Amino acid sequence: MTSLDTGTRTARTPGRPGGVPPARSGPRPFGLIRHSVALARRSLVKTMRNPEQLIDVTLQPVIFVLVFVYLLGGAISGSTQDYLQFLLPAIMVQTVIFAGMATGVNLNTDIKKGVFDRFRSLPIGRSAPLIGSVLGDVIRYVVSIASLFVFGYILGFRVQTNPLAALAACLLAIVFAFCLSWAFVLVGMMMKEPGGVQGVGFLVLFPLTFGTSMIAPAETLPDWLQAWVRVNPVGQLMDASRGLMLGGPVASHVVVALAWSAGLLVVFAPLAVRAYRRRT
Repeated sequence: MTSLDTGTRTARTPGRPGGVPPARSGPRPFGLIRHSVALARRSLVKTMRNPEQLIDVTLQPVIFVLVFVYLLGGAISGSTQDYLQFLLPAIMVQTVIFAGMATGVNLNTDIKKGVFDRFRSLPIGRSAPLIGSVLGDVIRYVVSIASLFVFGYILGFRVQTNPLAALAACLLAIVFAFCLSWAFVLVGMMMKEPGGVQGVGFLVLFPLTFGTSMIAPAETLPDWLQAWVRVNPVGQLMDASRGLMLGGPVASHVVVALAWSAGLLVVFAPLAVRAYRRRT
């Protein structure tokens, strides 16, 4: 056997005829999407196996409805039933938005526990665990809305338009809360402790949710507060929900709410992903 033959045989890959190297499997298309959906399913299963994580989104709206309807309903509307009709669509928006704050708190907690360090050892997109966690928390929005409507129906709340319009109001609230949750994800990446995320979240959410026509009609508020209500995106979302459930102006409020949703997503989602990559 000549040296040339020896060299040729050495260069050949065992198990492959003619020395052809094994084909490399390139990255599969839409890998980040598939991995994110898989991790969202993991988050969903985790939540369903630990239903105590849903206590805040099931009891909080019930408490708010009871407190506002039976303490303020007679004074504001003259009737608790009339006030329930006015209040519940706005409480739905408030509850879903507060549920979005928990996304940042949970992510901050998981990072402190080292959960995301384990994900880095897996052959998945680096941002997939973050996107999956945000998508998985949508179940919190659905549970909060469902529990609120069940309790409201027991008290006497009725949709005055039609089921499709009411469903559109729920979806609009979920879309806005999902987009706003990226701001809380950014806060969760920047804060060292979960308590800090909650503190900042409440400071942001209280003027956004209570500085609206949620409790009382906007025309009864002081002029300076009416100016804030007119530019407050959460107030626009509440008015859109009332219009879709009870009747009244809808189109302009929906357009403003969707525009704000798109703006929040475009601004905060990239910043949150960037902060996540830096921290992990």
